[in-house]
Amino acid sequence: MPYPMITRSALRQCLENPLRPQYNGGIIVNPELNDGLRAWSTFGDAKTEHRESNGNKYVAAHSRNNPYGSMSQKLYLKKNHLYTFSAWVQVSEGNVQVTAIFKTDSGFKKAGSVFAEPKCWSMLKGGLTVDASGPAELYFESNNTSVEIWVDSISLQPFTEKEWRSHQDQSIERTRKEKVRIQAIDEQGNPLSNATISIKQNKLRFPFGCAINKNILSNTAYQDWFTSRFGVTAFEDEMKWYSTEATRGQVDYSVPDAMLAFAKQHNIAVRGHNVIWDDPKYQSGWVNSLSPNDFRTAVQSRVGSVMTRYRGRLIAWDVVNENMHFSFVESKLGQNASSVIYNWAGKTDGLTTLFLNEFDTIENSGGGAASPAKYLQKLKEIQSFPGNANLRLGIGLESHFNIPNLPYMRSSLDTLASANVPIWLTEVDVQGNPAQQALYLEQILREAYSYPKIAGIVMWSAWKPQGCYSMCLTDNNFKNLATGDVVDKLLHEWGGSRMGLTDANGFCEASLSHGDYNVNIISHGVTDISSSTSNLKVDPTIAGRTTLIHQVTA
Repeated sequence: MPYPMITRSALRQCLENPLRPQYNGGIIVNPELNDGLRAWSTFGDAKTEHRESNGNKYVAAHSRNNPYGSMSQKLYLKKNHLYTFSAWVQVSEGNVQVTAIFKTDSGFKKAGSVFAEPKCWSMLKGGLTVDASGPAELYFESNNTSVEIWVDSISLQPFTEKEWRSHQDQSIERTRKEKVRIQAIDEQGNPLSNATISIKQNKLRFPFGCAINKNILSNTAYQDWFTSRFGVTAFEDEMKWYSTEATRGQVDYSVPDAMLAFAKQHNIAVRGHNVIWDDPKYQSGWVNSLSPNDFRTAVQSRVGSVMTRYRGRLIAWDVVNENMHFSFVESKLGQNASSVIYNWAGKTDGLTTLFLNEFDTIENSGGGAASPAKYLQKLKEIQSFPGNANLRLGIGLESHFNIPNLPYMRSSLDTLASANVPIWLTEVDVQGNPAQQALYLEQILREAYSYPKIAGIVMWSAWKPQGCYSMCLTDNNFKNLATGDVVDKLLHEWGGSRMGLTDANGFCEASLSHGDYNVNIISHGVTDISSSTSNLKVDPTIAGRTTLIHQVTA
């Protein structure tokens, strides 16, 4: 299994002593620094030394005259391998971001980052893949050159693609499926042997879907393609502030109303996207011209209007969209603006999960504005605001990918899962040519579905005649593109149909994804053939139980 169990508290808390290195360090030599500085060198303009405190040995980099002045170890990395990385990090003062970087012949690969503190150890988790086999050098970086960087319990573990896929499959079996035991019996309660059991999924319990736009309202081909596949959606633009109130005071919900009615008609759940967008580029002109006091009134009115109208009819709200990359509302209302707006949102619709929603959290390992560490900081900031302690918050990960780094994606999810709130992938798409899009989309969806704490997935592929945002699933005749074939392939794996025969005692066993099924039994008697159909709900409560299916003789 690619990650030994690390408790959530260990990922989120700063510990007095570091834990043992994962995989005993993997391919790292002298991972616990028990053998002095063997295999470790100085990188950049700094000094390194071996230290010991409370019986714990570690390497310290001090007198750092550039951001990359630190300790390093030379390694050999292989193409087509996935590397999980972890280390325990401490700094001499402050709350400082420290990044692990691998220098390779083809460039620098950031594996992950953490905000480290003095007097305790923080776990840095990450991962990487490389473009070509060859030498590499691990080192650590911090823009704050005045602090010392201390490192211990370092681990770098390689996995083949086959091993990684095997772990995904095992995780799906454990977390998304149940072993179902069905017994077919006749009207007298006698077991039916050698009966044919046909199991067909009607609905996948896991929320999996795609964004839509208003084009679906008038296009039956779009409707048919979409409703036959998905159980959840979000509206691409139609619920956003600039769409519903293009002119101040003239609020028009007719389009999102119609889209919500369409979704309800087809039993499709809807995420509310979004209440406020923090990007200054996506504001109506009248909003930009408001004074701070008028802007506050307008935002409060927007929150009350849209959230009251759709209260209880949505499964989630993206409340302040992209508020780590952008700060439009903060520039008008002050640094605690997001916390205030989430407070208003909670008072307006407190029973629906209120999401943060950001990009470049799991897509890239660069430690940017919405890195996992900074995401958790923002979440904590909102939670700690007066009156927000009991808000139902969630983590939204837009997931606009170029080339996925699956080890980094998984380690980022581990870090985010320590917050113990729902996590969704909310706007999944992939850049690139169609073949690359399909290849990478399958990798991303498999990784997300196999991760136990992912509660739902929405792709960002709403159809328009002129093309989708970044990735389409069909052509303009609603024939699948390669990406659409990936979706159908995975839907079949995660549900689809199963068939088997009962044994001498009338039993048939199957591993089924959580969801709703029709079970059909065909029994071949001496003089006749009879069949019957029953409904079956598969969820964790069914584990260890036998489901009795009564055969009614025709």
